Amino acid sequence: MSERVKPVAERPVGGRSGPRIDRSAVDESRYEKHGGFPKVSRAKIGSNFGPFVEAMRTLQDLAVCVDAPDETFGDALAKAQELIDLLEPHRAPELQGPAGRAVELPGRGSLLLLPWQVVEAGPNGITMTGTFRRYHLGGNGAAHGGVLPLLFDDLLGMIVHYAGRPISRTAYLHVNYRKVTPLETPLTVRGRVDRIEGRKTFITAELCDEQGNLLADCEGLMVQLLPWQP
Repeated sequence: MSERVKPVAERPVGGRSGPRIDRSAVDESRYEKHGGFPKVSRAKIGSNFGPFVEAMRTLQDLAVCVDAPDETFGDALAKAQELIDLLEPHRAPELQGPAGRAVELPGRGSLLLLPWQVVEAGPNGITMTGTFRRYHLGGNGAAHGGVLPLLFDDLLGMIVHYAGRPISRTAYLHVNYRKVTPLETPLTVRGRVDRIEGRKTFITAELCDEQGNLLADCEGLMVQLLPWQP
């Protein structure tokens, strides 16, 4: 089961209108009462962290698509090692670094998460928009099937949070692949609580293109953590 519950930005970003957020159902005290899951606080970031993460995403794209002479790969390796040497002394424990907690950035500033952004969140569900990049290629211009569950799983955790449900983890996630999911194409994913049974929160979601074509949908089960569960 994968960890859940992360907040999203609630203010304008980069001069644009921010997402529409309804926190009326959120009970922040749940972080102190349910399971051993730590409270995730919003990171305070400087002006360079966002561009740094975007540059790293571009490097990921390039790493999986370039066809360069071996000497170029050697030069890139040397520069990558310089970057490793620069950053290694600053390696930090979980929840100390900004990655995953920079809620105003796509994917909350985490290279693991897809660089999508919330446009609406509240008790009735979550809507996010974004694209799959070259890094997410599975073959023949389509997104890798494995990245769709990652997108849905992250969505499920936010849905639980904004629906006011207790801290939960993913128990199962069933994905139906309806059409090929393209790269570099604006897409929208939406999800909501379908039903609640005690500790269980059942969630449904859909991934669509700009024309409204259904690309994939899912049903997930989130289960409330017990006091002794991490």
